[in-house]
Order: sequence, then C-alpha cells, then structure tokens
Amino acid sequence: MKIEVGQKAPLFTLNDTDKKAVSVAEFNGKNVVVLFFPLAFTGTCTAELCATRDDIASYNTANAQVLAISVDSLFTLGKFKGEQNLNFPLLSDFNKEASAAYGALYEEFVLGMKGVSKRSAFVIDKEGVVRYAEVLEDAGQQPDFMAIKDVLAKLN
Repeated sequence: MKIEVGQKAPLFTLNDTDKKAVSVAEFNGKNVVVLFFPLAFTGTCTAELCATRDDIASYNTANAQVLAISVDSLFTLGKFKGEQNLNFPLLSDFNKEASAAYGALYEEFVLGMKGVSKRSAFVIDKEGVVRYAEVLEDAGQQPDFMAIKDVLAKLN
C-alpha cells in the first residue's frame, strides 16, 4: 500500500529497545517523523541515524518526535542504539506490519533477504495526517532531510 500525503497515517504499536510498547497514536498533538531503515549496523543506516541524532535539536524545536523503525529485533536495535548513542526511540517491526502498512517493505532485498524495511521518511502532523512521504527504492540513498524540515517548519 502506498501512503499519500493528505491521508490519515496508519496506526501502529511496536516495541522499543526498552521492551515498551510505543504507539504512533500516543503522539497526537505533536508532529512525528517516522524513519524506516533497512538494517542496523549497516553503513548508510548508521550514517542516517547518527546525522539525525546530531540534529535532534532541530526536530525538538519543530515539536517533532523522531521514531526510527526496522525489522531488526529489539535486542539488535538496543545494541545499535547504545553503540551509536542514539537519542530517539528505535522500534522493532519484526513482524513487518508497520513497514507493510506504510508501503515501505522490500519483497526481496540484498543477498536474498526478504521482508526488509525500505529506507523511508514520513512526517505525520499533530492530527495524524501524513504531510510528507518518501519511500526510496535504493537503500544507499538517504531521505531528503531538508524537505522534511521544510514541511515541519510549515506545520508550526
């Protein structure tokens, strides 16, 4: 399913690295930046999430909560979060439900792996409406973070 700007964001509840259930619905009244990424500990994913970590102040200023999601286990994500000192929740979509709901799931990734999250970015506004949607086919690319910040600026 392809997510379009202007539609209600699909709801999801996933476990974070502290084994706590986190629902996108709990952030109503706040903008949410949802970043799907293929796999922890890979080069582009590490670069993307570390850049987000280093720029977290701009998201905080925009009243935006960053949520990063992959199909890795919450244990793998916990190790990754700790090693990279990431300052936003990493959520495990191990069962691939959120990735599928957002149209952000490779049928086949590299080395024959199936069901890996596509690198994607979504901005969900305070009412739960998608205001930015970018799903990348090339896992070596990163989302357009300037466009994401422009959308966030217009929402505040």
